[in-house]
Amino acid sequence: MGVGLSVLIGLKAATLFMVFTYLRNLGFVLLAIPVLYASLVSFLVAIAAHPSINLPILLGKGTDGRFPIWSLIMFSPYLYFVRLFFALRRLRSGEAPYNEISEGLYVGGWPYTRDKLPPGNPAIIDCTCELPRKMELSGHAYMCIPAWDTRSPQPAEIESAVKWACRKRAQKTPVFVHCAYGHGRSVAVMCALLVALGLAEDWKNAEKLIQEKRPYIRMNALHSKALEEWSKHRLSSPTKNQEVGVSSVIFE
Repeated sequence: MGVGLSVLIGLKAATLFMVFTYLRNLGFVLLAIPVLYASLVSFLVAIAAHPSINLPILLGKGTDGRFPIWSLIMFSPYLYFVRLFFALRRLRSGEAPYNEISEGLYVGGWPYTRDKLPPGNPAIIDCTCELPRKMELSGHAYMCIPAWDTRSPQPAEIESAVKWACRKRAQKTPVFVHCAYGHGRSVAVMCALLVALGLAEDWKNAEKLIQEKRPYIRMNALHSKALEEWSKHRLSSPTKNQEVGVSSVIFE
């Protein structure tokens, strides 16, 4: 979905509407109604995912990573399309489900089965708003900062995730940051985490470090902007000490 979620889903909405019109003109009214509904849902998602609006809470994903029944019913044309798209892309790509960037720090794609999860009972940071937390992974420490695909978590959400992850690392718990594919949203959070832990000088160096281990990452301008704003906040915050930056993040 590198072309941008709003563009892709907007095209999907337009295509479905044309199919609806065609079916209606043929007289298949009952068959056309579900197609119209799917088109309207796609159009709504395209608008909500636009960077100027950016409402990932539209889908209703909870802090526990689950979707309420009303969301599964209302947004089913989008939610199940995303899962199908993900499955097909995963089959074609042949990418590793995750990579270890530094000791105990992993970044990757959606862990839809336990074998797609790194070893060591990791704490999980989920950066998706469209994919559920699987029930078999409910025993792991979990934090959700929902963001649309091809978009970025907000700087404040990145900071919250970094603090949470640093507390887990202080407890010697591995940390796994994931989005759908491990290309953008999760990489942005991992960049910030590497900086906070003193493993990279800045987020640009962190990105290079991640790319050495996971060469198919591709952050976009939205990820870069969020990281720049996050970096400025860290540097300007009076509570952060440059020499003991990790400790201030962990215990703040």
